[in-house]
Amino acid sequence: MQLRIFTEPQQGASYDSQLAVAKGAEDLGFDAFFRSDHYMKMGPTDGLPGPTDAWITLAGLARETSRIKLGTLVSPVTFRLPGPLAIQVAQVDQMSGGRAELGLGTGWFEGEHSAYGIPFPDSRFDLLEEQLAIVTGLWTTPVGETFSYSGKVYRLEDSPALPKPAQQPHPPIIVGGGGPKRTPRLAAQYAAEFNVGFKDLEQTAESYARARAAAEAIGRAPDSLVYSAVAPTVVGRNDAEVARRAEASGLTVEEAKASGYAGTPGEVVERLKAYEGIGASRLYLQILDLADLDHLELIASEVAPQLD
Repeated sequence: MQLRIFTEPQQGASYDSQLAVAKGAEDLGFDAFFRSDHYMKMGPTDGLPGPTDAWITLAGLARETSRIKLGTLVSPVTFRLPGPLAIQVAQVDQMSGGRAELGLGTGWFEGEHSAYGIPFPDSRFDLLEEQLAIVTGLWTTPVGETFSYSGKVYRLEDSPALPKPAQQPHPPIIVGGGGPKRTPRLAAQYAAEFNVGFKDLEQTAESYARARAAAEAIGRAPDSLVYSAVAPTVVGRNDAEVARRAEASGLTVEEAKASGYAGTPGEVVERLKAYEGIGASRLYLQILDLADLDHLELIASEVAPQLD
């Protein structure tokens, strides 16, 4: 079981605080540092010092880390145009020596779009499907050839399709969600990983089954997809420490246990193994208090070894 650290910097985090978490995660042996791609806070937090751009942040981290994988969970297609996005991710992949991964989704938070002047169209699934085709097309076009595309939303003519990412044929793409048809189909067609976020065990298992069926329908081996999940994570050595960390994360203990991976190390291991039992081989631990590096150390020392 791979454990990845996932953060929500729009809730209030500078680049330096993200760097400290990424370096800490790397030193402690976690597989990856991922972050959300949002421009506005959610809930009662003040969100200070304000949002940081996901791919600018990851470019910085690419030069200040050496092993840990770096990516988004997920970048909304509303925030990015597919051509510049392909360039951004390819460059971060080069800057990191081949450690970038791209999670791509439709976007959902209309308020942050209106706050920063970003269009929020109704046909976001069309944007997602076309962006997946364009980004992968640009990356896989042989050097010296050009790439063209004509869809409902985007049109590219004779693109030089440069630069190329360090990873070949391209960085892993993550697609996820609970949609019954289109999302599993897109994951089967384009993704290395299918992710389900913030769902209970039964709902996650149902989504995995749909992704597996979608892979089979196009002749792809279902086991060639990585199946992953993400949820809030609160771990403490005792009930008092669990309560303190839950409060620092903006959750009650009851909320943390109902919606995420929460409790003592033994309780959390049991919860994570339940997800492993339905096919998950990679879990993203949503860490909401980025100042508490001891939290990461506890997970690394008392949770991770029990999942090997």
